[in-house]
Amino acid sequence: MVEFQKVTKVYKTKNRKEVLALEDVSFKIEKGELVSIVGPSGAGKTTILKIILAQEKPTKGKVFFEGKEIFKMKKSEIAELRRKIGVVFQDYRLLKAKNVFENLSFIMEVTGFSDREIKRDIPKVLELVGLEEKMESFPEELSAGEKQRLAIARAVIHRPKIILADEPTGNLDSLNTLEILKILKKINEMGTTIVLATHNKEVVNFLKTRVIYLKKGKIVGERRG
Repeated sequence: MVEFQKVTKVYKTKNRKEVLALEDVSFKIEKGELVSIVGPSGAGKTTILKIILAQEKPTKGKVFFEGKEIFKMKKSEIAELRRKIGVVFQDYRLLKAKNVFENLSFIMEVTGFSDREIKRDIPKVLELVGLEEKMESFPEELSAGEKQRLAIARAVIHRPKIILADEPTGNLDSLNTLEILKILKKINEMGTTIVLATHNKEVVNFLKTRVIYLKKGKIVGERRG
């Protein structure tokens, strides 16, 4: 589903200095996998996710999504690519002025779902993440764990083929971390590919799935579940 071939990414700072974010990174993620990309802050985890989203372009190398080279796609194809991807961030990025239902319906509206589909699907997804009784609550009325559950619901509501989760448990305690991971595993078992970036060993130990280890922009190891 996703393949990196010898990808290098160099950022240039305002002082024209070069910062190496990724160096000669190659890996392949198959459809239906749950893969953790693990490494300390600055290892290059977020850069990998941004490249998959076509938010950043590699300095060298090739990146493929479903067999197509991402950075040879037209703008319309990039837009279509992004509709196939759901994203979960550490800081939630919820719409504060909209309640739980509206946070989800907004995503569905902009991705072309009908009113009938919106009314049908939102209760199902809220039940999946355990927020079925919070439909009219606003983000500020939710706990940290509930906010992240809503962020996951928002990531899956448009039926993406893959979810990119960037430190999704970074702001959570151990109990909420386990609850979020259980939800992600359930979503993966339903057929959605998940790529999870984390520095948390507790996350990796719980998931017991494939792990790619990053350090200073390089893959330094890999472990199968």
